[in-house]
Amino acid sequence: MRAIWKGHIRFSLVTIPVLIYNAVDTEQKISFHLLHKKDHGTISYDKRCKKCSKVVSSEEIVKGYKYEPEKYVIVEKEDLDKLNLKSTKIIEIGGFIDAKEVHPTLYESPYYAGPDGPVAVKAYSLLAAALRETGKVGIGKVVLHDREDVVMIAPYENAVVLYRLRSPGEIRSIREIPLLDEKPADKEGLKLARSLVDSMSTTLKNIDLADEYHDALKAIIDAKIAGKEIVTVEEEEKPVVDIMTALKQSIEQAKSQKKPIGKTKHLKVVH
Repeated sequence: MRAIWKGHIRFSLVTIPVLIYNAVDTEQKISFHLLHKKDHGTISYDKRCKKCSKVVSSEEIVKGYKYEPEKYVIVEKEDLDKLNLKSTKIIEIGGFIDAKEVHPTLYESPYYAGPDGPVAVKAYSLLAAALRETGKVGIGKVVLHDREDVVMIAPYENAVVLYRLRSPGEIRSIREIPLLDEKPADKEGLKLARSLVDSMSTTLKNIDLADEYHDALKAIIDAKIAGKEIVTVEEEEKPVVDIMTALKQSIEQAKSQKKPIGKTKHLKVVH
């Protein structure tokens, strides 16, 4: 695993050298090339200047900030290097809070943090253990990918994970959703709904989280490579019934099958 950031986590007088790694494996995703339908030639996105129509190399491209129509100030790498922000090299923890204070809508990207060298292992392990024991998370700032972000530092097994957080100001109010019913839930319906939730209660590891779309797409690709025909067989949808009847039937089904309810699709390869 290759580190994308090298620096320190610091709180009070404690400084821990760390390396930051991407937690998400983007190589697992299936990606497509855009092709010319007629001859299957790849479609390129050339870096063409809209002013002179010339295709330019990466070395000829600079960053510009538009401050007036058709007027830009050029920001060179040397200018960015002059930014004297601690967060470019240090994640300064401003304080520790209860994890439940951070609403899930603020979570953005996860990163793994690991100790940078044997000398950092003891302090790193103590931080991870202290976060686990207290149920607290640290909040700080770091510069990743040319932007400063607020990050949450949390325990994960015997390690530390960082979550890049969105600003609360970026999150729309839930009250903007139309047709939200502010009336109390029907007591009989709520009782049935709670009973259904209880009957379907399990643990995360017992729920199938496999990317079925990825697997089905890969099956289609493999079959097309082999020159086979794909036939999609979709289970017939059940008719919509009123909520009370659906809840009662769902409770009985959950008790007997212990399976989530819904329709599924199957792919058949025709040889």
